Amino acid sequence: MRIFPNPRVWCLAGLLAFSAAPLRAPVQPALNLFDKPWPAHWIAAPEAPRREFGVFYFRKPFELAAVPGHYIIHASADNRYELFVNGERVAEGPARGDLDHWRYETLDIAPELRPGKNLLAALVWNFAELAPMAQMTNETGLIVQGDTAVEAAVNTDRSWRCLKDTAWEMISSDWHKVGGYFVVGPGEQVDGRKVPWGWTAVDYDDSRWMPAQQLSNGGPRGIQDSPSRWMLVPRTIPLMETRLERLHKIIRASGAVAHESFLAGHDAIRVPPRTHATLLFDQTNLTTGYPELTVSGGKGAAVVQTYAEALFAGQSKGNRNETAGKEIRGLEDRFLLDGGEHRTYRPPWWRTWRYLQMDVTTSEQPALIEDFHSQFTAYPFVAGATFGSDDPTLEKIWEVGWRTARLCAHETYMDCPYYEQLQYAGDTRIQALISLTMTGDDRLVKNAIEELNESRTPEGLTQSRYPSYLPQYIPPFSLFWIGMMRDLWWYRGEREFLRPFLPNARDVLGWFKSRLAPSGLLGKLEWWDFADWTSDFADGVPPQDPDGQSSILSLQFALGLESAADLEEDFGDRAAAGHDRRLAAEITAAVRRACWDPARHLIADTPSRKHFSQHASILAVLGGAVPPEEQPGVMRAVPTNT
Repeated sequence: MRIFPNPRVWCLAGLLAFSAAPLRAPVQPALNLFDKPWPAHWIAAPEAPRREFGVFYFRKPFELAAVPGHYIIHASADNRYELFVNGERVAEGPARGDLDHWRYETLDIAPELRPGKNLLAALVWNFAELAPMAQMTNETGLIVQGDTAVEAAVNTDRSWRCLKDTAWEMISSDWHKVGGYFVVGPGEQVDGRKVPWGWTAVDYDDSRWMPAQQLSNGGPRGIQDSPSRWMLVPRTIPLMETRLERLHKIIRASGAVAHESFLAGHDAIRVPPRTHATLLFDQTNLTTGYPELTVSGGKGAAVVQTYAEALFAGQSKGNRNETAGKEIRGLEDRFLLDGGEHRTYRPPWWRTWRYLQMDVTTSEQPALIEDFHSQFTAYPFVAGATFGSDDPTLEKIWEVGWRTARLCAHETYMDCPYYEQLQYAGDTRIQALISLTMTGDDRLVKNAIEELNESRTPEGLTQSRYPSYLPQYIPPFSLFWIGMMRDLWWYRGEREFLRPFLPNARDVLGWFKSRLAPSGLLGKLEWWDFADWTSDFADGVPPQDPDGQSSILSLQFALGLESAADLEEDFGDRAAAGHDRRLAAEITAAVRRACWDPARHLIADTPSRKHFSQHASILAVLGGAVPPEEQPGVMRAVPTNT
């Protein structure tokens, strides 16, 4: 495959053969997890509120005479969990979904086991009312199910011991600091004096911990009378990539001396007693990761980490590379030091930043900042495409574009990693196309199609973004969901995966069909008819006549019908395909009759022909409302007459 953005570009080649190697050998469970309740129970801390904020530690020691070839477990939690085996972090999850499709991870932990005593441990947290908008929840809980009789020793029940944390507090995001629509969850304060340091170690003394409270059995989706509200389904995407990443630059430092060698982990920063030190670092590009701060001493000191995608001069961000006279504002985490040696603080959810500021305020003891690095995290896409040009600007655009695509793909696609972390169908269709053409890995694409399907209302529409505990509806995004299915079929030849969704796609089309006006254009639509952020679209909504008629929305419906027709035809329903194509042709003809302006040689946004946008005419060309012989003239007129 080759693409030539301009004559100086010389190649885009090397695409994978539309396959992606898994990160590890596939796990084949022996236990039938789908047709009956699990033997394992959801567990929680006794006498602790389960729908309020809380952080909880769980431990389960078990003995092995010898390490088996496989030791397969299935795990999940609400809201989130980290799983440790003999002190090693092996998983973070669950992959995001909703209560009717609650994901669990299947893991083979044999490589981390040893003969004799072993330990399975989990950190579980519930951010309650401050949880990220993409995080659905029922109540705090943890479940681990062994795959066979051998692994049943670790099934969650009263034999697990737990401790309710007292060190963690949530920090609500301050709108004046972060600005915008910020819904990714809270910052946090962790009091190191109250942390049970070493709790993931096999020999840690948990004798004062309480036996876990046993809740309901695990309930797989689809069984009769599920015993729990979480309807469990398997995770279908791989674990996220993690790799070491270090800061690149020290922008400024006050109150302490910071050497460049600190960035590489070869030198520490000493903050004297009774001092406030400020250290501003530049990653040099946006990143997503789990920051890890290691400190010694400094009893009574506080370390505040602020993460930002840009610095501010007043209310302006300006050039992201310019730092003089600017300040940082963003999400904050606070770590209160207990004076111990080699204390490592890591938030349970990843952060997004280019700039990171560390403010250290010491008391009577000096604090030694031994190391700071992060574990980069994102979906494990591997680029299989290459690009070359003798224009270095195009090379840079390629690099920035691919990095952007990676940072906006985690357990779901995301509109942005800093402010929202929500999977919008409009953004996701484009992201999915990038994934398919750059990597050939279709697992996150399928995950997105499934999750948007899971959001559908009885009326037929998908939600505009999902998972999300706050419903939002943008009707055209339901059409883009159909387009995503058509794209997956076109690029991957998918049939069996897509076939079950086709009736639901028909429901979407039926919703739009019932809102056609006598003119053949769509009439008034409910919800938010977003099309694009542009200065002449009010809140992103294209111009409409008083009765709601819009060429843009009507043409989007026609294109959605064409996408559905491609699927119907290939899946064997030629009658349905023919109906969809005829209706699409009727709509495009109606748009031509009502909105064509021969003087401007453009399609107007509405039948009143008072407003002309690039969107209307380009969609008209794509949808066939402009005959082929007139299309060159329309495209010449679009840049100057709209």
